[in-house]
Amino acid sequence: MKAEILPVALSLRIDWSEMDLFGHVNNVSFFKYIQASRVNYWEQSGISKLFAEEKQGPILASVNCNFIQPLFYPGNILIKAQIEFMKTTSFGLHHQIFNNKQELAAEEVSKSW
Repeated sequence: MKAEILPVALSLRIDWSEMDLFGHVNNVSFFKYIQASRVNYWEQSGISKLFAEEKQGPILASVNCNFIQPLFYPGNILIKAQIEFMKTTSFGLHHQIFNNKQELAAEEVSKSW
């Protein structure tokens, strides 16, 4: 069962420069979107504040993204993030990227410790 700890959403605009030769958003941009969501999650959850005060914070250990359908310019996306798992020394964030039609375009789980 997934823990739904502090679900957070972030809206971003797709930029024309993020497209590739084939006219859809390049896969590297998906990881940039996820990174923006991860930083937003850290800010919303207080992890960024903890790092500023204690100089301790998570280190990204791994990412795994499943590309479900392409994204296109012009457009906007919504990225939802929530805790996937929590262990003694690590945790995972689950990200979902939705297109303008609110269809799932990609799904990613990252592990940090």
